[in-house]
Amino acid sequence: MDIKNTARPLDGAGVSAFLRSLPAEPLLLGLGEARHFVGELGELRNEIFRHLVEHEGYRSFAIESDCLRGLVVDDYITTGAGTLDDVMERGFSHDFGTPPANHELVRWMRAYNEEHDEKLRFFGFDGPLEYWAESPRQALTALYALLDGPLPCTMETLDALLGPDDRWTNEATVMDPSQSIGRSADAQRLRLLADDLVALLDTQAPRMSAKDRERAELYGRTAVGLLRYHSWMADTSPARIMRLSALRDAMMAANLRAVAEQGPALVFTHNLHLQRNKSLMSLGDHLLEWWSAGAIAETHLGDRYAFLASAFGTVGDDTPPPDTVEGILSTLPWDHSLIDARRLAEAVTEPVPRVSHDFAYFPLDPAQLATIDGIVFLKQAVRLEKLG
Repeated sequence: MDIKNTARPLDGAGVSAFLRSLPAEPLLLGLGEARHFVGELGELRNEIFRHLVEHEGYRSFAIESDCLRGLVVDDYITTGAGTLDDVMERGFSHDFGTPPANHELVRWMRAYNEEHDEKLRFFGFDGPLEYWAESPRQALTALYALLDGPLPCTMETLDALLGPDDRWTNEATVMDPSQSIGRSADAQRLRLLADDLVALLDTQAPRMSAKDRERAELYGRTAVGLLRYHSWMADTSPARIMRLSALRDAMMAANLRAVAEQGPALVFTHNLHLQRNKSLMSLGDHLLEWWSAGAIAETHLGDRYAFLASAFGTVGDDTPPPDTVEGILSTLPWDHSLIDARRLAEAVTEPVPRVSHDFAYFPLDPAQLATIDGIVFLKQAVRLEKLG
């Protein structure tokens, strides 16, 4: 099969044709990054989202950023609260407020909402963590404030158990579990209180507005998830890193399921978080493996989940060998292409895995092509805004 028959130019018509080829309309359409901070991919993502909004009824956008900070962006987009520059600084984690494409996306979403009654929504879906984690204070106290009494403790008790935030955010815990307070008496009591507060939320949900209920559920998921994550930060077993990685993806997946309840959404994050296969990482003599957020989300959404992986030909000065998937796709006549990954898997014969000289670029795994719905391929990715 000529690989050109598996591909089309990446434009609005191509995106709509791709959606029509799927077995069902996705509630979550994942667009993966093979590398963070590639300017052209961010711009293409914005074009895809605009098309989805204007022609396919999409109303939500979700990005791999702190779910609590994302509320700042959502408030700005839906109500105009704050200024764009301030929102870009406070509303994103992992430096994702700096790329020009993200700035332009937020500006466009706000402008759209000013002119339309049916509002666009913005979501961060990562937990407030990386390998270290934030204090559960914001999530716990915000949840507490949305509930009616009688409550299982006073706010003063909650504050005393939380203590100074810097004892939670101590980055030394990344390498030294003994530095973590995640299994202290205070943390264990907070886990019980968080469980009680979430249970109360279920009993009080009927009296809440839809907005308060949505936010309370987010605060509850985040508080429980953070306390669980901090507990495993204190673990000393070989399973520690694998469990932390799995917990992060599970928190992402729970947030994505909540996003899906708002209707069709475009999700933008690393390919590794959207893939359907297990994530693998070598640590000394141990092979760590866990399921990604996309794999977990698909178990709940079935064919209402779809995954577009991105891939690049030339990355900076790194050109793919011709017998790799990226090398084969580089022969396509378009600078930006949309490929049916499953048909491509049938068309190519034993491509060689690519080894990239750019440590931040994750090449396509030829063995996993059939687990991907489509590929967004950029023949060149030369504008690398930041090493991710």
